[in-house]
Amino acid sequence: MIRSWVPGADASPYTVANLPYGVFSRPGEPPRAGVRIGDHVLDLAPVLHDEMFATGSLNGFLARGRTAWRDTRRLLQRLLSADAKEAAANRAALQPHLIPLRQVRLHLPIEIGDYVDFYCSLEHATNLGRMFRPGDEPLKPNWRHLPVGYHGRSGTVVVSGTPVTRPRGQRASASGGEPVLGPSVRLDIEAELGFVVGTPTRLGESAGDFADHVFGVTLVNDWSARDIQAWEYVPLGPFLGKSFATSISPWITPLEALSDARLPGRAQDPEPMDYLRRREPWGLDISLEITLNGEPISTPPYRDMYWTPDQMLAHMTVNGASLRTGDLFASGTVSGADPSQRGSLIEMSWNGAEPVKLSDGQSRSFLEDGDTVTITATAPGPNDTRIALGEVTGTVLPTPS
Repeated sequence: MIRSWVPGADASPYTVANLPYGVFSRPGEPPRAGVRIGDHVLDLAPVLHDEMFATGSLNGFLARGRTAWRDTRRLLQRLLSADAKEAAANRAALQPHLIPLRQVRLHLPIEIGDYVDFYCSLEHATNLGRMFRPGDEPLKPNWRHLPVGYHGRSGTVVVSGTPVTRPRGQRASASGGEPVLGPSVRLDIEAELGFVVGTPTRLGESAGDFADHVFGVTLVNDWSARDIQAWEYVPLGPFLGKSFATSISPWITPLEALSDARLPGRAQDPEPMDYLRRREPWGLDISLEITLNGEPISTPPYRDMYWTPDQMLAHMTVNGASLRTGDLFASGTVSGADPSQRGSLIEMSWNGAEPVKLSDGQSRSFLEDGDTVTITATAPGPNDTRIALGEVTGTVLPTPS
């Protein structure tokens, strides 16, 4: 493993093997791009002598493509390596541009053109089917033939730390009469993994190699108003119950950093159509953790997802739809087979029938005002180490009166 001269980096999950990209600012200064190393961010524009990194967005860099991503990563690893012949000179040159995280504000790292949310967990889809269609087959006939998804709202994707206001909308009345308009009373989370598009596809062509188009991954919390969604989603699917907020981590982890996490995807039956057949192992051994008000409540495993991200990409573009730099698509709720691995409160509480008990004596079926939810994740790194994928956190604010 490459050692770094940056203090504390080798003992952290943000080693030279990681180097996630983000956008930051210091007080009184405009946002600019950097990479995280330990508990510092390296300001890339002066280090790489490239003003594109001073634009306040990673989109320009992402558009340069896979060769530029690889070459930039290798250069940064060499500059930050304690084992490089020029390590002393690199340290002297880079230290003025190495900023403690406590001194910066983190921003949305990309300009998001389109956002697509999928439904790729067999366990999550099965759990919801059993809740809402008891006695029937929990999965719809199409589910094992294609990765089900919908187009979300990119304008309400926010960076971690942004408060989330409880949404208002129509919901069914408790008495079964006319619907009512009011704040959601069944506000939920969805722990997901997001994928950030680098190089676009042309209109009318389906995506080729996954790694040619996708730059990296980010953590996602796709907040969900279950009561609003339940009333409105028939027959066209999610709308206001999902569009009010989606939170993402400020850090985008490059696919190259996840080479030790790659594994064959889960077995699929029936065998998918040819355009959905896996050509490379793009299953990912990523372990998520959800905390509610600082208390761990679930540990969803991404490795168990039924549909893998290369299949999502292929399905998104098979009809000729194009992708643009900065587009985001997400896995849908990550849930495992064990009750301790469920990625949403509706599953953890079984739609309110089995509230989640907290250590302070409180319980939750759905979120209350003031609750803070944080999702973190780690993946295998070199030599039995773990790398971190940042975190995505948000606090629920009451609906304005």
